[in-house]
Parts: sequence; C-alpha cells; structure tokens
Amino acid sequence: MSESVDGILTDSEQKIVAETAEFVKRESAGEASGHDWWHVFRVRNMALHLARTEGGDMFLVEMAALLHDVDDWKLANAESGKAKQWLLKCELQPETVEKITAIIEQVSFKGAGEENRAATIEAKVVQDADRLDAIGAIGIARTFAYGGSRNREIYNPEVKPVFHTDFDAYKKNQSHTINHFYEKLLLLKDKLNTTTAKEIAAERHDFMTAFLKQFYKEWGEISE
Repeated sequence: MSESVDGILTDSEQKIVAETAEFVKRESAGEASGHDWWHVFRVRNMALHLARTEGGDMFLVEMAALLHDVDDWKLANAESGKAKQWLLKCELQPETVEKITAIIEQVSFKGAGEENRAATIEAKVVQDADRLDAIGAIGIARTFAYGGSRNREIYNPEVKPVFHTDFDAYKKNQSHTINHFYEKLLLLKDKLNTTTAKEIAAERHDFMTAFLKQFYKEWGEISE
C-alpha cells in the first residue's frame, strides 16, 4: 500500500478507513458506558484536527483513533486482540500494523501516578483527542454514564478520592462517580501533549470545576 502524501489518503487507505469505521460501529453496537461509536467518532475527528496542526501521518492517526477502544480494558472484550486481528485482515504491511497497535497501546489513562507517555506525534494526538473527550460537558456526561453502567453511587461524601500509583490499582477502583473527577478528569489538562489540545482543554476544565462547585452547593442545600 502506498503512503499518504500531505494528509491526503490514497484510495486504498480511504477504503480501509471506511471499512474500519463500519467494523467499529458493529463492535460498539449497544454500548452504553460512554465508549460507544459516537465517542470513537469524536475522538477520530479531534485527532485529525490536532494532526492537521501538530503533524503526523493521517492514516495512522485515523486508524488508531477508530480502533483505540476495541480492546479497551473497561469493556467486556478487553484484551481480545481484535484491533490487531482486524488490521491483519486489512492486509496492511507488518510495520504499519505495528505502528497502529503501538499508538493504541499508548492511548489509555492508567492512573494518576502511572505515566503513559506517547512516543510519536501520532500517539500524542490520538491520546490527546481521547483525553479531551473525557473532559468538559461531554466528559461529565460520559463519566456518569460509565458510573451508572458499573452500578456506582453518584456521590458518597464518606469516601475520599484516591491517588492511584499504579495501573492495577486504578483498574480495581470502585469509588463513586464524583471521585472520578479528582482521580482522573481534573488531572488531564496537565497531562496533554500538544499545544492545540491544551488550548481546547482550558475551557473544558473550567466547565468541570464550575459543575463541581454547583454540585456541592446543591448537595449542601439538601444535606443541612
């Protein structure tokens, strides 16, 4: 397969991208924890937006963004290897498969004390795009959707946030949803890679802090 030039995908790349999008739509059908097709859609579009400013191979960015949640540990099909299986089915060159899977492996947040550094510009923009979708108004909506899907309380003032120092502890965490803001969402602004993403994150971060201020105000009014 020939390489894309100046961000313009070849016909074969466009066909693979379209088929991959349909594959992901099928895989995410019925998903209701905030990791549905529309999350993937937003991450894909944001990653491409960031790449246009920050640089990177657009085909690698788009493919990794589309497939970034197929094997996510938070979903029922975690560690299934479906992303790599799909890439092999697309008959991509082995080095291209490895590049895309490497980007995917660098996307997920793994805890406040666990760094997951993106090694390439492609990994940086996909990671940033995924993290941007976890903050702001959409991030708030997704957080409560995920908490509900895991039968978590909205808030429990007797349970304080935990600064997870490793990925295993973060995965096992079962705290209430408001704690997730402190254990992840409010930390993301300072964990972004690119200048463009940081500029976008500022407003979204402020929206979350305003939401929490209002939440505690209303909680106090009914708890007195």
